[in-house]
Amino acid sequence: MQQHFEYTEEPADSQISFNPLPAVAIGGPPHSGKSVLTYSLTQALRAQEVEHYVLRAYPPDGEGDWFLASEPEQVRHLRVKGARSEAWLPLLKRDIARRHLPLIVDMGGLPTPDQETLLDECTHAILLTPDAAAHAEWADRCARRGLVTLADLRSDLHGQNALTASSPYLQGILAGLERGQTAAGPAFTALVDALAALFRPTTVGLRRYHLEHAPVELTIDLERLAQHFQQDPRAWNPACLPDVLDYLPTGTPLGVYGRGPNWLYAAIAAAAHPAEFVLFDVRLGWTTPPLLHVGQLPPASPLQVKQQPQDAVTRLDFSLPDAYLDITEADALVVPPVTSAGLVLGGKLPQWLWAALARAYQPQWLAVYQPQAGGAVVVTTQTPDVTPGTIVPG
Repeated sequence: MQQHFEYTEEPADSQISFNPLPAVAIGGPPHSGKSVLTYSLTQALRAQEVEHYVLRAYPPDGEGDWFLASEPEQVRHLRVKGARSEAWLPLLKRDIARRHLPLIVDMGGLPTPDQETLLDECTHAILLTPDAAAHAEWADRCARRGLVTLADLRSDLHGQNALTASSPYLQGILAGLERGQTAAGPAFTALVDALAALFRPTTVGLRRYHLEHAPVELTIDLERLAQHFQQDPRAWNPACLPDVLDYLPTGTPLGVYGRGPNWLYAAIAAAAHPAEFVLFDVRLGWTTPPLLHVGQLPPASPLQVKQQPQDAVTRLDFSLPDAYLDITEADALVVPPVTSAGLVLGGKLPQWLWAALARAYQPQWLAVYQPQAGGAVVVTTQTPDVTPGTIVPG
């Protein structure tokens, strides 16, 4: 008999004593294939409609799902390594503890002792190691933090996939975990099944709970919206954007829930302007994007931008030097003024910040860069020469 949990939301300023939602850490040394395994797992779980979210719990370097799904030239352009401080660490630790969905947490290969404390907020561990020394290090690390081992797997680039044991936890070999490939084999299939069995009981009724507690009357569930427009919710096509915008009311308070590309969130947020807009962030819950101010950025701003004016189009590439931006401090953020007819926004940012940027700028047309689209997707326009969903060079 499956155990079902009743989900209750913790106040933002409360101390969380127990969170019934699992947080599974994937641990192993550098170059063991953790990012490829993480990406493969989340794709397989999404295909089975298993609610979850992936966090990469080390100085975020831009290696989200887009990194593994993008062309190498795009990756080189967007990837940013490291952070100028560890200001992100307590924020990420807080957000793992307050998780609103089951998590898969990629720990990175070389956590510092302080970064290792993120494991205190996790519940289970998947070990992925290539040799005995790395295995001993990571097994000890997870044991000291009291994690339940879900799988203990050996990464062998040129070996053969195998499942060698199913109890007391999964054991086996994952072969060929290199970029451009997808994990496969009996050990991988068993791991997907184990995660689905772990996650599903804790998420019964969770989507309904989240939607019922939205702070606005009209909330858009992106999964249902995708079904309405016959879209793959895992791969939205920008060509559908004009129909989406025609379908939604404008200037009306809106909420958005679910997975979606940055350009879709930006377009809906701009369509709601100047009315209230909220979105569900898996780290924060229901969130109102901050009001950004146009002006001169201070040198130490937590949001930095590189401006590239090109004739009638300006490109703004945003970055987060501290790698993790606290939304409670975002109302003081400043963004540069733009006078060109067209504006392209780029960078690796949280969805609430894309929404805030789309509401802050009102050029003749605004586009958001997304690697998978092969350019920037126009999300707002005031000219008949450019339509929403158009792909312009990024």
